[in-house]
Amino acid sequence: MKDSFHANTKIIGLLGHPIKHSYSPFVQNVAFEFEKLDYIYLAFDVPPANLKSALNGVVVLGMEGLNVTLPHKEKIIQYLDELSEEATTIGAVNTIVNDHGKLIGYNTDVAGIIETLLPFKEQISGSAVSVLGAGGGARAAIYALIRHFKPEQINLINRTVQRADSIQNYFSTKMRYNGFKTMDLFPPDIVDTLQSSSLIINATTIGMFPEMDDTITDLKESFNSSQIVFDLVYNPTKTKFLKLAEAQGATTLGGLKMLVSQAAKSFELWTGVNMPVDKISKSLELYISK
Repeated sequence: MKDSFHANTKIIGLLGHPIKHSYSPFVQNVAFEFEKLDYIYLAFDVPPANLKSALNGVVVLGMEGLNVTLPHKEKIIQYLDELSEEATTIGAVNTIVNDHGKLIGYNTDVAGIIETLLPFKEQISGSAVSVLGAGGGARAAIYALIRHFKPEQINLINRTVQRADSIQNYFSTKMRYNGFKTMDLFPPDIVDTLQSSSLIINATTIGMFPEMDDTITDLKESFNSSQIVFDLVYNPTKTKFLKLAEAQGATTLGGLKMLVSQAAKSFELWTGVNMPVDKISKSLELYISK
């Protein structure tokens, strides 16, 4: 990877807390090198209390832009100058462009989710699906499902049902979708609800590095061989959640394809250049295997 920088090198940052699990610095820096672009991508562990100050620093230092990850995707919106149409509807941002001091927020997570699920569109359309979680990733997943896959029902499942209810109310208004059902993680009928879902998406951080032995609950009986089970977590590449689903014959999808697909959209927003996705995917697989 590139090891020389100078006064004109353009800086892209990643804001999150924590960030040590992230492969984004590898993905973006390798892409800059492939395309011979004078950019560098750096990760910054920013606690929520310092978020506004960090954004002020982006403008003052003339950084080109940012990626935004947990837990900032929703809260960061209040500090931005402008939002894309998708980011406005979703209510979460994962990419920021610094346009001469004007910070513009985008959501490229949607593109990553669509790319991952597109081969299964026919199976998802008109069916019941379940989304676990109520954060920025869940919001992007819900938007993608409603806009592109059109399920008959979306089950919103979260530790606190109030958060799920809030998202239901938000998207019912924003996207005029009325097929929601909300519940917490431990109702008596959760197994039946998940069993009847053609698609289950884990949009929580449970099972993410370094807490890889964690899982949402004992969901073994919730999976079957006719399902698609998609975990947005990409580190580890196969979470305990996916292993449980795979053991029951489900089709499982990890978060790496989503990671690279959303990264490609962010890369294009910052640079105006298409990311060499196939090369990056192969480089990432090699990097992870070491």
